[in-house]
Amino acid sequence: MHIDIDKDVCIGAGQCALTAPDVFTQDDDGYSTVLPGGEDSGSPLLREAARACPVGAITVSETVT
Repeated sequence: MHIDIDKDVCIGAGQCALTAPDVFTQDDDGYSTVLPGGEDSGSPLLREAARACPVGAITVSETVT
């Protein structure tokens, strides 16, 4: 999976980190960021976390090999 967080759109609501804490966290400024290995975690909640973002700052797509 490829996860993109639009830092210009993110408001730091933290819904992604609450929904999928094994994939997302918040940086020192409170904005969402992907944890190391988060893209490869296989978390079943990854897409739900993206949908939970109140401003739609998270995009999840399949990686092309």
